[in-house]
Amino acid sequence: MGSVALARSDVSDALPGVAIAISLVPPLAVAGLTLHSGQPGQCLGALLLFATNVTAILASGIVVMALYRAGRGRSQTTGPAYRRPVGVVIIAILLLAVLVPLWINSDRVDKTMIRRSDVQAVAEQWASGAGWSVVGVSTKGDQVLVDATGPNPAPDLAVLRHDLDAAGLAGVDVRVSLVTVTYQPVPK
Repeated sequence: MGSVALARSDVSDALPGVAIAISLVPPLAVAGLTLHSGQPGQCLGALLLFATNVTAILASGIVVMALYRAGRGRSQTTGPAYRRPVGVVIIAILLLAVLVPLWINSDRVDKTMIRRSDVQAVAEQWASGAGWSVVGVSTKGDQVLVDATGPNPAPDLAVLRHDLDAAGLAGVDVRVSLVTVTYQPVPK
């Protein structure tokens, strides 16, 4: 946005500052707050978002400036539009430095979401067979936590383990919270 404002006179000079502020200040604030509260993992996530935003701003700025031919002097009509290969190399290195952790994190999140949805599908079938309901499935580290509720008797956890193994989820650590409910008639 800042490079567009530099290249075009019809764009307000305040707009780039606002755009940069809303993309850089919040991740830094979160990084500070999470670091202060003793959550270094969440702080690293916020810093990764900050680095991603900085890299995206710089990379898009280079592209926009190249498109508007902002690097050329008035007397230059031929030659490359951008003559600072060191800057391009630095941005490329920043892009790689940001893409690798983003890729790893996305892969981890994808695997966690797939594992959780697979366990949920098996658990819902298992619970419904006993007249129970799965009210929630979440993850905590490598564990998948299943919350189920229903009337006595509680469904057999060994059957759930068998169903999970049959579904290809043998290595998944599943923990189940069974809450037995009873229904009482309301007095007339």
